[in-house]
Amino acid sequence: MVLFISDLHLHPSRPAAAALFRGFLAGPARSADTLWILGDLFEYWAGDDDDDPFNAAVCAELRALADGGTRICFICGNRDFLIGRGFAETAQTTLAEEPQVVDLDGQATLLLHGDTLCTDDTAYQTFRATVRTADFRRDFLAKPLAERKAFIGDLRQRSESEKQVKPAAIMDTNAQAVAAAFRRHGVARMIHGHTHRQARHGLSVDGRACERWVLGDWRDDAGNYLECSRDGWAFRPWTGRR
Repeated sequence: MVLFISDLHLHPSRPAAAALFRGFLAGPARSADTLWILGDLFEYWAGDDDDDPFNAAVCAELRALADGGTRICFICGNRDFLIGRGFAETAQTTLAEEPQVVDLDGQATLLLHGDTLCTDDTAYQTFRATVRTADFRRDFLAKPLAERKAFIGDLRQRSESEKQVKPAAIMDTNAQAVAAAFRRHGVARMIHGHTHRQARHGLSVDGRACERWVLGDWRDDAGNYLECSRDGWAFRPWTGRR
């Protein structure tokens, strides 16, 4: 069985969400062969040298799951793209390049965070192209941790303000970008997060039946995951009770 989650946005200011995730790792995730985290596990990640006790606790919980036999694979999101080898070693996770094509039940499936599909938000795509360069990563991580956190805090505030005035449509995926991803990778199935709009979409690309599974985000009182097993595929809610 393979499970998929994304967009938990864990942060010390949200202890209820962190407790919900802790219960998920001790519950449903224990039965999984593989857990895929498709980005934005954290509200932000300032660098692997951040010794915040909250981050350390999450890493320890992930490591405990891995020690129990569940393989954990991680694709970075737009909030935690600075996660690196230090995190991977501490949390015993495998960092996967994005996009990633994997075999699920004999079918090639495209995995990605999902922000690259939101091409109508041109301002964000320009920003993304800048911060994802090796030069930016190197120069930013060379700055003192306190300076990095202050910069990220400003970005978070600016992002929340911009969301209030951006049309909702441009923060969703672009149909042409979705179709292009299916064509580029030669797949008929895709799983991603980022938009917080949990759904399964059936579509036709060049006369070929395709499906796109969109993972939901986690609130303080409820989470969700996609379960892929021999019995089928289904979204499952998680409220902390088995």
